[in-house]
Amino acid sequence: MFFKKIKESLSKTHEKLVTGLNQILGKATIDDVVWEELETLLITSDVGIETSSMIIRNLRKQNFKDSLSLKKGLIDEVTKLLSPYSQSMDFSRSKPFVIMVVGVNGVGKTTTIAKLAHRFRQQGRKVLLGAADTYRAAAIDQLQIWAERLGLPIIAGEPGADSGAVAYDTVQAAIARKADVVIIDTAGRLHTRYNLMEELKKVYRVIGKALPGAPHYVWLVLDATTGQNALQQARAFQQAVQINGVILAKLDSSARGGMAFAIQKELGVPIYFAGLGETFEDLEPFDPQAFLDGILAPTSS
Repeated sequence: MFFKKIKESLSKTHEKLVTGLNQILGKATIDDVVWEELETLLITSDVGIETSSMIIRNLRKQNFKDSLSLKKGLIDEVTKLLSPYSQSMDFSRSKPFVIMVVGVNGVGKTTTIAKLAHRFRQQGRKVLLGAADTYRAAAIDQLQIWAERLGLPIIAGEPGADSGAVAYDTVQAAIARKADVVIIDTAGRLHTRYNLMEELKKVYRVIGKALPGAPHYVWLVLDATTGQNALQQARAFQQAVQINGVILAKLDSSARGGMAFAIQKELGVPIYFAGLGETFEDLEPFDPQAFLDGILAPTSS
């Protein structure tokens, strides 16, 4: 399932990279022009300037004699970017286990929270939701609708209420109700708005006051169709609240897959899940190998 959907969603990135590689590596000699064209191809495939430059530097040190070995070397380099990070989740270290979910408006954050809640409940965990996005009444309503459909309890404040207070009350309620997992929604921040990012830091601190050591995970939801803009968002959120995981939403549409390599390289955090559709079931653990195959596997004849 994951591989099939990933292959479909990454078809544009795959076509661009594989076609470009075949053109570049079809030349007789590996010279400075080839290296420059290869770096440009990576950058325009949303791998990111810094990450692309690092890949090329590493490859040039290896003194490849032919295009076939160079292509294998390239695949090895990008594989390293996705493979080192463990995706295992240890919920046993705290009860409740608190997950704070962040991201800008429009990335599918609230829907992703519903999918996470469904997944954890299917695993037999007692889940509580917190609607701390108090800036938009629609955000509170949406999460309440999802909670009702899933049959899950939710703590929500009034529109315009203090988001930190809602987050605090959510954690306190989770402790009282002996919940296993708490998932807290936060306002969809524009990563360029200083005051909103400061408010996000406050929510983070308040959660820690409600339960020392929390939030245990801060997951950033990114829209996989936005390419390099997603990387800019990731940097800003990392600086504000120490992201320790990423969820790639909208991988079922025209995903720009190269950005996953840049996110892993620059943030050094794992991609835990991928959103592959609209139903509760359409959230899959991120499979690095299937992702790599979807981007770089040879086109079947």
